[in-house]
Amino acid sequence: MNTPTVENASVAIDLTSEDHIEGKQEAAVTLIEYGDFQCPACAAYYPLIKQLHGDFPDNLKVVFRHYPLTQIHKNAHPAARSAEAANLQGKFWEMHDKLYEQQEEWSNLGDPKDKFVEYADSIGLDKDKFLEDYDSQTVKDRIAVDITSGDRLGVNATPTFYLDGVKLSSVKSYQEFKDMVIREIQSKASQ
Repeated sequence: MNTPTVENASVAIDLTSEDHIEGKQEAAVTLIEYGDFQCPACAAYYPLIKQLHGDFPDNLKVVFRHYPLTQIHKNAHPAARSAEAANLQGKFWEMHDKLYEQQEEWSNLGDPKDKFVEYADSIGLDKDKFLEDYDSQTVKDRIAVDITSGDRLGVNATPTFYLDGVKLSSVKSYQEFKDMVIREIQSKASQ
């Protein structure tokens, strides 16, 4: 069995006002995910990350950054656009969750836009504004910022996780994630 490892020393990854952050801003530990809504592995990790955040609500903040692998996932960028359009109405995380939970429903559609509009309606978004924002340059530019950030860090697969700036690899289970978060929380507490 592979032991979870870190691939490199800690790198400074600055959070911005544009980042999607779930959790308390002052939480001691930050987990950044570079994800692709159409990626099956990202969908498999989704409940683990949700559980981690639920187990450490005061100590862990989770950041999601878009990294759509468009060469293999043709609906990844449209899905990211739907999440960003939802964000402009204050519902990023609701759309994030819906996209992962319903991935099998939309991932192989020729054009998933109607399905995304259905999701927008189900989470209480103004559909006209959603459609306008979905195709907007603002939304496309926001996604491009995350992609550029990932490229600078050498992200080449999804999901890619950074725990307080340290790239994680070979994390296969919730328990492994939890143990790493606990160690990081303890490390911060002793500083």
